[in-house]
Amino acid sequence: MKYFLFLDESGDHGLAKFDPDFPVFLLCGVLIKEDEYEIIRQNINNLKHSIWDNKEVIIHSRDIRKCEKEFQKLFNLELKKIFYEEINTIVATSNYNIIASAIQKEKFVQKFGKLQDDIYEIALSFVIEQAIVALQKINPQSELAIIIERRGKKEDKQLDDHFQKIQGAGTGILSAEQIKPFNLSFTFRNKKENINGLQLADLVAYPIARYIIEPNRANPAFEVFESKIFKAGGEVEGVRIYP
Repeated sequence: MKYFLFLDESGDHGLAKFDPDFPVFLLCGVLIKEDEYEIIRQNINNLKHSIWDNKEVIIHSRDIRKCEKEFQKLFNLELKKIFYEEINTIVATSNYNIIASAIQKEKFVQKFGKLQDDIYEIALSFVIEQAIVALQKINPQSELAIIIERRGKKEDKQLDDHFQKIQGAGTGILSAEQIKPFNLSFTFRNKKENINGLQLADLVAYPIARYIIEPNRANPAFEVFESKIFKAGGEVEGVRIYP
């Protein structure tokens, strides 16, 4: 059985400056079984057709929040209500697991300095590691295809090199021998390719980051999918916060 791990980020992974309103970098993974993904993909396309009569619209959480680009349609409050009800239903009722890694940048620099390993790589290691831990519990006879949005030639090369390192040497918890049976693949896709799995990861990434920044603030978007965060033995394992 094949599983997909769709990855998206929220916040800037640079350590040179800290935005006091958003001092976190978060990498979010959505782990979905292949047949379940087909259901999600079709449901999202149906929603796009119902609102825009066009499945090529790219769902982006920032554009939704700001009512920008295609989402200017959401200035129509009746249409906005329909859109939110339908997208929340998809996010809440679909079958998938969330795994995320958050870097609290100021605390990270205070503890490790700015010359520590790239924080994107640290986050990537954890998300891949926990996806495999999840599959060991959910379906050990499976393979994992990791899908990530293109960022630039230099950045993509750096991440691909790190992925190869994980395959060859393992992670902090898993050895290369434990990873090998899942036949990992790592693919970059362009945003313009309109991959609904990447758009789902985008939708859940920002509310998780906001929850980490302000855990006591009302966050209805987070509540919609909170139950999807990977758990094992009743304990939440799917989100790691550094340091």
